[in-house]
Amino acid sequence: MSSDLENTIAILERLVGFPTVSGGPTHDILNYVQEYLSGHCVTSHLSFDETGEKANLFATIGPEIDGGVVLNGHTDVVPVEGQAWSSDPFVLRREGGRLYGRGSVDMKGFLACVLGSVPGWKSLDLARPLHIAFSYDEETGGYGLPVLLEDMAGRTYRPSIVIVGEPTEMNIISGHKGGFELTTDITGLETHSSIPSAGLNAIHYAARLVTKIENVADDFASRPHEGSPFDPPYATLNVGTIKGGTMRNATAGYCSFDWELRPMPGEDGSAALEEIEQYAKQVLETEMREHYPQARIETKASALVPALDNRTAHEAVAFVCEITGLNSEGVVSFGTDGGYFSDAGFPTVVFGPGSISRAHKPDEYIETSELAEGLAFLRKVGERLT
Repeated sequence: MSSDLENTIAILERLVGFPTVSGGPTHDILNYVQEYLSGHCVTSHLSFDETGEKANLFATIGPEIDGGVVLNGHTDVVPVEGQAWSSDPFVLRREGGRLYGRGSVDMKGFLACVLGSVPGWKSLDLARPLHIAFSYDEETGGYGLPVLLEDMAGRTYRPSIVIVGEPTEMNIISGHKGGFELTTDITGLETHSSIPSAGLNAIHYAARLVTKIENVADDFASRPHEGSPFDPPYATLNVGTIKGGTMRNATAGYCSFDWELRPMPGEDGSAALEEIEQYAKQVLETEMREHYPQARIETKASALVPALDNRTAHEAVAFVCEITGLNSEGVVSFGTDGGYFSDAGFPTVVFGPGSISRAHKPDEYIETSELAEGLAFLRKVGERLT
């Protein structure tokens, strides 16, 4: 096994050891990354959220000029509570050719490959820059990316393309749908179920609003995008959870449900949300308040993740094809931080080691051979920029 691979595995062990569950502080993991980069004479900068507890990291290797490549990955991981792990999820376990640990494949494996490649990149005479961009809270909606993009916009140089290293089994992914994650809360009035007219059943109104959401979904399905590589080739909506009421013999004074909209690249998802919101407010809430003035329907967005637009990814696709010899690209259903870069005008692809099928599960793992593939690719990226 090469020294570069062993070094990368050691880095991954450190990264997995930081329990960076989404929403938590990032001080410890970024202190480690900054110290590592500083040890290789690479200066890095942090951009913080409004609390100062979470941050993105941005670093440049090579000349600070326009062009070059951004290598992006997120430092956060999903929770492990309720999962049956065979060992401590935050202690990297090496078994045969597999490396087990939370975030090993999604996506600290790629972060380790990037950091493990730094010594090699530093030895090259780069004509164009390599940018390292590590972001926070991708798993819960990509909250770090707007902050990172604002930080990047304040620099005197602009990168040419972005490679997001989410696990794609080293296949080029040029597009994915957006993701609007929403919660609707409905306030009604409780009363004994024997006199329902004296109350206002929030569950009944939730059911009508869910039916409206289903109707909008049916409308999207009736207008598929011909020739689209997406499956299905239209925007989708889904109501995932619902809860409300206190007992069967009382009208429900409260109901809440979580739902999502996944628009196609270039599609105005906000128009569909506005249609649903108008129905909720102008029809349902108006009717409710005639009976109970304190009734209300409130929808809040927890995340509005833009789509990765495969129609604008050509430059990034061509770059990866030149390096790898691949001649095909695809799209996926899961979302990434790539949508934010794409929305900001950067040609972007998703391309990284490992399989997304192992992500978010107990005994998540990445194979040592996959890390080796990631290192080989990143070495070629550096050589291509000389």
